[in-house]
Amino acid sequence: MLDTTTRTIFTEDHAIFRDSVRKLFSRALIPHLDEHERDGVVGRDFWLQCGVAGLLCPTVDPAFGGPGLDFTYNVIVQEELSYAGSHAGLAIQNDITADYIQAYGSQAQKQRYLPRMVGGECITAIAMTEPSAGSDLKAIRTVARRDGDDFIINGSKIYITNGHNADLVVLAAKTDPARGAAGMSLFLVEADTPGFVRGRKLDKIGQRSGDTAELFFQDMRVPADSLLGAENAAFGYLVTQLAQERLSVAVAAQAAAQRAFDEALAFTRQRPAFGKRVLDFQNTRFVLAGLKTELQVGWAHLDWAIARHVAGKLDAQAASAAKLWHTELQGRVVDAALQLHGGAGYMNEYMIARLYRDARVTRIYGGTSEIMKEVIGRAL
Repeated sequence: MLDTTTRTIFTEDHAIFRDSVRKLFSRALIPHLDEHERDGVVGRDFWLQCGVAGLLCPTVDPAFGGPGLDFTYNVIVQEELSYAGSHAGLAIQNDITADYIQAYGSQAQKQRYLPRMVGGECITAIAMTEPSAGSDLKAIRTVARRDGDDFIINGSKIYITNGHNADLVVLAAKTDPARGAAGMSLFLVEADTPGFVRGRKLDKIGQRSGDTAELFFQDMRVPADSLLGAENAAFGYLVTQLAQERLSVAVAAQAAAQRAFDEALAFTRQRPAFGKRVLDFQNTRFVLAGLKTELQVGWAHLDWAIARHVAGKLDAQAASAAKLWHTELQGRVVDAALQLHGGAGYMNEYMIARLYRDARVTRIYGGTSEIMKEVIGRAL
């Protein structure tokens, strides 16, 4: 269990909410982790149970069926999910798409989608990355051409979390390609729209329980009121929302790193070697002591960043620094924790093997570590 007794940003209300998250996960998620890994997807039934339990879209306004809470409740869901070792795409819905729709959507769009997102009946994805455009969003090639009262969209997206489950996709496309980044728009696209084609469920090194797909748009016609926000305003929206997305990745990374440490400590406490426990060797204790220290620093920094974000003061550089530091920490901790397992750590039956596989991509998605350094460096 994730120890939160020394955290400073949570109240008794948070503790009650966290307890409800843990109870649902212990019943509906954790017993099915291996099944989710095997199937490459977390079933819709789990999403519906999360909706009933109030775990989806905590920040959505009560006018649209949400509880109207702040981002700290999103954090609790993400921490518990990551610590459990699952990659169900709840954070896409909670931390990204719900905020896009709430911030930029029309009243009709909010009424149409947000209540169903809160309830788990509508699963969402955000489609930005393309085969030739990852961190450089200005390079996307998907084009939306106006045709009377409609737009006709052609293009493709790749590495899309929730891609196979999604009922609704927030889609980035060029509406004025000649203007580069200033000619990009967002659309709300329902998955049953003619011309919307799901490609492969992608075969990944890790995070296998996460539904990740490629999507294609072939002469897909959508009405002009599918625009999310203003035409050609998407790049500004993306920049504004990236701070929360990157903080969300940092939250998950820190919780997963803590789980890796806890797994290593438990293993070395009971594993014998040369007539004593592995934990009794000075090297083992020193490695664990170093990791514990880094994790302690990590939790303090993460709580600072969360509090700053809730107060509306987390800028792009601080969010990028959080994403950079916590994902790099995750990589160091899972590597050391696997080493302390010895040969057992390389066996898929041990949780540490899954944590090790799953960690590698966090230094890539949401902006690579190199891009994070570039964002920070430009502000120097």
